Amino acid sequence: QVQLVESGGGLVQAGSSLRLSCAASGRTVTRYTMGWFRQAPGKEREFVAHITWTGNRLYSANSMAGRFTISRDNAKNTVYLQMDSLKPEDTAVYYCAADPRTLTQYNMNYPYWGQGTQVTVSS
Repeated sequence: QVQLVESGGGLVQAGSSLRLSCAASGRTVTRYTMGWFRQAPGKEREFVAHITWTGNRLYSANSMAGRFTISRDNAKNTVYLQMDSLKPEDTAVYYCAADPRTLTQYNMNYPYWGQGTQVTVSS
């Protein structure tokens, strides 16, 4: 089993930056694809980005593009989401997920999920 714990969320003003972290335990996730997702109130969970163990990145093709950056530190078993120029519409619970496969396409069916961290952006 893989346990994932997100941190780094909070309340910020529009235009600010936040860096979310996701620490994995239970198994090393060095060769896992790690993903970030978010769910805003009243909306379905949506894909944000993923990064494979080789460092290949895939980002959602929407307004997050160019503002969010996913990275990973395999030595620390941790994945990050740097979020810049935050907007009120970025307000959501952000989830980290892990998949043992090397994903090349957008995918929502990750087997392991964290509990989420709240990000609130005020205008």
